[in-house]
Amino acid sequence: MDTYSISEVAKKLNLTTYTLRYYDKEGLIPFVKRTPSGTRQFKDSDVDALKIIECLKSTSMPIKEIKHFIDWCSMGDSTLQERYDMFLERKAIVAAQIKDLEQAMELLEHKCYYYKTALEAGTEDVHQPKKIEVPHH
Repeated sequence: MDTYSISEVAKKLNLTTYTLRYYDKEGLIPFVKRTPSGTRQFKDSDVDALKIIECLKSTSMPIKEIKHFIDWCSMGDSTLQERYDMFLERKAIVAAQIKDLEQAMELLEHKCYYYKTALEAGTEDVHQPKKIEVPHH
């Protein structure tokens, strides 16, 4: 079975060794074994678990809540419902984030169009409504 050093895992997951040590300190990776001298030895399953942790973090899930998930995993099948419910909740949160990002993208696309056409015309006036001149008598 292959094992990896903390720096190898950091490189694999595009993380810093500082982040991995922080996760360890916060109790997110209690499953990682250590050599008698205290060096962490990561297995493939540990790397997979870290990918899940990173996924949850990318959804803005607080470390404290990720720790609950890790604890539930170590408790086994008795916590399947909690874990399922947590992923359903995360999925709903991500769906809302995607909707917000899509709205932001629409505005960004509009502004790109706005400034591109203004640059082509040499003025923002191309976007101003045309005033109807009323002749004076």
